Amino acid sequence: MIDTIKMGRLKWHHILNPNEEDFGFLRDKFHFHPLDIEDCKSVNQRPKIDIYDDYYFLILHFPNFDRQNVFIKTKEIKIFWGEDFVISLEKSPWVVGQLFNEFKEREERDEELEVGTSDTLLYRVLERLMSESLYLLRKVGLDLELINRELFGKKQVKIIERISITRKNIILVNTIFKPQLRLFHKFETGQVSGFADNMEEYWGNILDYYQKMWDMTEDYEDLIEGLSKTFDSMQTNKTNEIMKILTLISSIILPLTFITSLYGMNVILPLAEKTTAFWILLVTMGVLSVVMIFYFKRRRWM
Repeated sequence: MIDTIKMGRLKWHHILNPNEEDFGFLRDKFHFHPLDIEDCKSVNQRPKIDIYDDYYFLILHFPNFDRQNVFIKTKEIKIFWGEDFVISLEKSPWVVGQLFNEFKEREERDEELEVGTSDTLLYRVLERLMSESLYLLRKVGLDLELINRELFGKKQVKIIERISITRKNIILVNTIFKPQLRLFHKFETGQVSGFADNMEEYWGNILDYYQKMWDMTEDYEDLIEGLSKTFDSMQTNKTNEIMKILTLISSIILPLTFITSLYGMNVILPLAEKTTAFWILLVTMGVLSVVMIFYFKRRRWM
């Protein structure tokens, strides 16, 4: 389904969940390269920008939470950018579609859209995508802070689950952002010149957004690794403490077990014929236990 907003000579076509009819419109109306049309039909393409004489074709990836707001998934945006048009394609409603609807509502109210060129419109789209991604990263940062607070709590299983989910999300964000860093550098270096003058500062702002998100992702990656190692060390230390206590208990019980096993045999042993043998052995084992506990504490083993 193709929806259009007219802003003077400039047109913004937004296509939600494109079909063969929409692809035919792009091919026949704008004569885009067949390979670009094929890329639009496919999903999970690598991020890129193709440069032609009269238009640019962008495939961009950005992170987005799933419906449960737990796991991050990849959202793919495809954009055709010409001198007097911008065409955006989305598989499902998301940020670009929301911005398009906002512009359409303002158009219906006869409000000025303040977009004079396709470069400005593309900047507005990229800026919204960056803002949404930055908001998502800050939410990941809050998750890390929550893990840091709960690290010394008693809900160990919940902490393990939080660390695993957050680490998975950060790794995915890293794989989304890393390939596109060079792509956005092309705007600032002039490899992507666009169609309007004096846009260098705006493209620089987009790159600043992206560089900030990349730096945050690297910081979060280091932080989650540190928290994970700290948690693992705590769990290992806790396990060692438990094993130490169990070993000390076994060491105390071992001689007592030997004595009871020895006097449980059907042979004649010292004190075997005395009626007070039971109490003598009981006191002996009690004294032996106290002596061993005192020895362990003196050696600071417990």
